[in-house]
Amino acid sequence: MSRHGECFDVVVVGAGAVGLAVSHGLNQRGHTVCVVDEGDFSFKASRGNFGLVWVQGKGARNRAYGRWTMDAAEQWPSFAASLLALTGVDVGLSHPGGFTICLDEQELQARVDLLGAMKALVGDDFAYQVLNAVETGERLPGVSGNIAGSVFCPLDRHVNPLMLLRALSKAHSQAGGGWLAGSAVDEIVSDADNGYLIRAGASSMRARKVVLCAGLGNRGLAQRLGVDVPVRPVRGQIMITERIAPFLQCPTLHVRQTGDGTVQIGDSKEEVGFDDGTSIEQLSRIAKRAVRCFPALRDVRVVRSWGALRVMSQDGYPIYAEPERYPGLYVVTCHSGITLAPLHASTVAQWIGGGERPAGISEFRLSRFQAAAH
Repeated sequence: MSRHGECFDVVVVGAGAVGLAVSHGLNQRGHTVCVVDEGDFSFKASRGNFGLVWVQGKGARNRAYGRWTMDAAEQWPSFAASLLALTGVDVGLSHPGGFTICLDEQELQARVDLLGAMKALVGDDFAYQVLNAVETGERLPGVSGNIAGSVFCPLDRHVNPLMLLRALSKAHSQAGGGWLAGSAVDEIVSDADNGYLIRAGASSMRARKVVLCAGLGNRGLAQRLGVDVPVRPVRGQIMITERIAPFLQCPTLHVRQTGDGTVQIGDSKEEVGFDDGTSIEQLSRIAKRAVRCFPALRDVRVVRSWGALRVMSQDGYPIYAEPERYPGLYVVTCHSGITLAPLHASTVAQWIGGGERPAGISEFRLSRFQAAAH
């Protein structure tokens, strides 16, 4: 739909999990918001995510990231409940804890070391349990006895990411938010007196503030303004099986059963540029690992598979930035858009709407990359 000549408090570029969460938070605080999205032909991390609200391992080398992730997971129940009350959409949040299954002793020890380092950094409220093969089998019926063990974290959860996007989209529309879909942003022009002029296809609009939530597209958009946003694509491949009887109540890092009975399988991190395709080699490896963990999957049919591109910063952590040269222009980028959604709708939206920069994101400025370069 054309938005030619309209004015908004905030224009959010990108309608994935990050952009819609930020937009929702801004709408809830009374700001007028328009979401601009290029459309389904763009690279969308949201279409390929695993639906995990995952804490274990995030923060083993960065305390701020660990605490930020734990805070997000803690807010998920109230966030899901508020979306249900507002839109009637159940995002399918389940929080039984999560497992990382390790096939050999080397894998298990590496995982234990990682989570031990995280606990030392973030504090004792980060909890986990190390289980041997027998103990894992008692907690996860159907798991193979031919594994070294697992690590369980009670803070982990999972959701239906498609229902999350539906709920956030509905909430935006209910709040009277504007949409401009199917148009890429061609130009963002800074006007010191009137904020920003945004041109997208045949449409143009003005806004006091602009939030770049376009994932991998943030780099190109920011470069036009002379701002470097160091993000790169990392491909992940996913398979979905036919519906089967419930057997897996807890999500695992590589295999989870969804609410409709399908099994979601994924386990790849590939540096292949902007190729979001699939490969028999990777899909075969992913399937073999899944069957080693859960032998009953051997005879289950795969009904579809796809590749999607994660949004990875140079150091792997989120970017929350307001470049000094462009007051009112914000960059919000991360590869954990599902996990961090509650904080994007609360703490980050409050900051963008005019609040103080949260202390919890002080380490996630763009300036950290400039410092590292020197």
